[in-house]
Amino acid sequence: MALIGRRNLLTVTREASPGLYLDGGSHGEILLPKKFITDRAVPGSKLDVFVYRDSEDRLVATTETPKAMVGDFAFLEVISWDRELGAFLDWGLPKDLLLPRREQTSPLRPGDWIVVHISLDQKSDRIIASARLNLALGRKPANYTPYQPVKLLIAEETPLGYNAIVENSHRGLLYRENLTRPVRIGDRLEGYVRTTRPDGKLDLSLEPVGFQRVTSLTEQILAGLQGNGGFLPYHDKTSPEEIRSAFGVSKKVFKQALGALYRSHRISLDPDGIRLLRGSKK
Repeated sequence: MALIGRRNLLTVTREASPGLYLDGGSHGEILLPKKFITDRAVPGSKLDVFVYRDSEDRLVATTETPKAMVGDFAFLEVISWDRELGAFLDWGLPKDLLLPRREQTSPLRPGDWIVVHISLDQKSDRIIASARLNLALGRKPANYTPYQPVKLLIAEETPLGYNAIVENSHRGLLYRENLTRPVRIGDRLEGYVRTTRPDGKLDLSLEPVGFQRVTSLTEQILAGLQGNGGFLPYHDKTSPEEIRSAFGVSKKVFKQALGALYRSHRISLDPDGIRLLRGSKK
């Protein structure tokens, strides 16, 4: 059976003037309009297509790929607004995606951008968007290990920092005080799990946590020394702002990395900066 809102590998059943008809299983035949046919196909051959409903509520297929599919979270632009139905979002297909009024959490207008979850409405069998992200998150227990790299979608700003969707499944928090670079709503980033809280939510970081972060920074410092004639003008009195600008970390982490390099006899700590010791390699 063809899955609505997903890509499917469907068999061509027949060719007609409107295009190709594909076997949709219990959904019956599904039309792939002629304008989407790029290669010669004959009955019995299989095509990789996306299945959705057109403006007349008919199931159709397309070889185009939308910006998000059922089960995905995405950052989409509001194209238009209907007082009764809700907002319509640009998801990369000719028919815009409906964000019903009941699924909105704040007023919207054309030109706004919003993070939504894409789902198949069980009552209407139509693909819709929802801004009520909590309903789609955390249904499975979070099973992440400390320092684990994860994919993030920045979803909203909070007084503490930024909420992010982790691996399309869970909610996590990037604390403002731990941010090493600016982030924006809708950014897709690689981050790291710091801890899993008792409520199942995750504390996150944009940099490797703990020992891994220090190890990564020591390599960055050594590379900087080797590329700058063996000297860098950073020391104990360098301001935290300069450290963060140069290395993207807090001064505390920077000093931890310097300590590790000093104890391993790879650098010297001078009043005006740090120097690479002769014979030291990255």
